[in-house]
Amino acid sequence: MGARGMFAPSAGYDRALTIFSPDGRLYQVEYAIETVRRGTLAVGARAVDGVVLFAEERLRKLQDVSLSQKLFQVDDHVGAVAAGYVPDARVLIDNARVTAQNHRILYDEPITVETLAKRLGDLAQQYTQYAGVRPFGVSLVLAGVDRNGPSVFTTDPSGTYLGYSAIAIGGGSDQLNEYFEANYSESMSMDDAILMILRGASRTEEHKVLDPRSVKMAVIDVKTKRMRRLGIDEITSYLEKAKEQQ
Repeated sequence: MGARGMFAPSAGYDRALTIFSPDGRLYQVEYAIETVRRGTLAVGARAVDGVVLFAEERLRKLQDVSLSQKLFQVDDHVGAVAAGYVPDARVLIDNARVTAQNHRILYDEPITVETLAKRLGDLAQQYTQYAGVRPFGVSLVLAGVDRNGPSVFTTDPSGTYLGYSAIAIGGGSDQLNEYFEANYSESMSMDDAILMILRGASRTEEHKVLDPRSVKMAVIDVKTKRMRRLGIDEITSYLEKAKEQQ
């Protein structure tokens, strides 16, 4: 009997979080990452004058649109959007908020976005290593303005964190990231970045038409270093401009 016969594709290894399969895989972590891919779009982009965050939410007809499930404020100067299992995102965001506040108390300065991403990555990694827990089924895009300027980072269920100029996660993200690679410029303003995100999102198969009610956006500019959420009227105006530029 060859190795192929000895080991079925997952052969029970997907039931044990802490055991590597014979081909060196942690199936539960891969399943968590697949959960992220099945989520709605979440985007972060860096501009010369700040950062932009975008999230799309699935809404019911009578749902209160003022309550955002996927766009979060972490600190004055840092925000986040999530893709995947959103209840897990709330746990990570609460941890991020405590981490940011503790940093202010201990060091009397705002935490950097990279430090925050690393701490959340470390926490996610612990949930891939110990029995009795499961990986977080969510990825985050963290964006803010710190002493290093505008910064955008992602975390994923494996504990990996990476920095980007512009990045999309969730359903349709592969197409959108290809669009960013072709259209992003380091000299972009926040307005340019907002329009790029909306144009790109409307080109993906999952998002032919964007509903202003389901789009959540926020910006953090380099002057104030404070997060500001865009209202539905602003988002509608940007969507109209983006449509004109298609």
